[in-house]
Amino acid sequence: MRTQQVRSFNRTVTQRIGALQDEYLARGRPLGASRVLWEVGEAPVDVRALRARLDLDSGYLSRLLRSLERDGLIVVEPGASDRRVRTVRLTDAGRAEREVLDRESDALAASLLAPLGDAQRERLVGAMAVVERLLTAGLVEVAVEDPRSEAAQFCLRSYAAELDATFEGGFDPARSRAVDPTALTPPAGLLLVARLRAEAVACGALRLNPGEPAEIKRLWVAPAARGLGVGRRVLSELEAHARRSGAAVVRLDTNRALRAATSLYRSAGYAEVAPFNDEPYAHHWFEKRLR
Repeated sequence: MRTQQVRSFNRTVTQRIGALQDEYLARGRPLGASRVLWEVGEAPVDVRALRARLDLDSGYLSRLLRSLERDGLIVVEPGASDRRVRTVRLTDAGRAEREVLDRESDALAASLLAPLGDAQRERLVGAMAVVERLLTAGLVEVAVEDPRSEAAQFCLRSYAAELDATFEGGFDPARSRAVDPTALTPPAGLLLVARLRAEAVACGALRLNPGEPAEIKRLWVAPAARGLGVGRRVLSELEAHARRSGAAVVRLDTNRALRAATSLYRSAGYAEVAPFNDEPYAHHWFEKRLR
């Protein structure tokens, strides 16, 4: 039943927005090419980043770029800092066409709402927001990451910066219990990084001590990705890794200023326990028995 509803939804949406037409918004090109033109935007963009953002096959994206280049709307050229990297930028004609697409897209959106009553419009717009959020959540990919990688270091720096801005008196990583990269490399532990459209948006670390409870550290979610359930998913996957490694119990600590994190841990089945470490920034210590 759920599968049939999803398929019915897909058929209705693709027809209603004109995705089945050869020319999207009567601009002489299909939806894919128009979307690429829109995503290029005002500043030059790396072709690899564009492909990741749109989740397109490299061959298909190359064909779309060539068609837009033939129309004089974009220029594909070597990057300024690294000539091995190809970048895309709009021409003057491309910027003008993008403005037309913007106006026509607004008109299409208005046409979807026009036949409905006020209450129906509010319901549709609200439902669209929910669907977009849930579909976006499904795009998040979580994987084990080398703690020395650029994405991992970005997440860990962002984690520290947010704590520094949130904690009364700031956050000094030198005072906190150290989490050395070697301790986050299997079999001693691991680091998970979540990506949304190839951008790192969350992380979580797991320390594995044979014969002792596993310990979760450095759980962070980028503000732009909050509300998608990413934190809960990373937490769940950390627990799964701990379980597969033979841990029967997982522990973590947190600061009282991190109210959302505390609520997450409680709702995920963590029980508050007596302090089990000397973390100077911790006010709450939690433990969960793994099934």
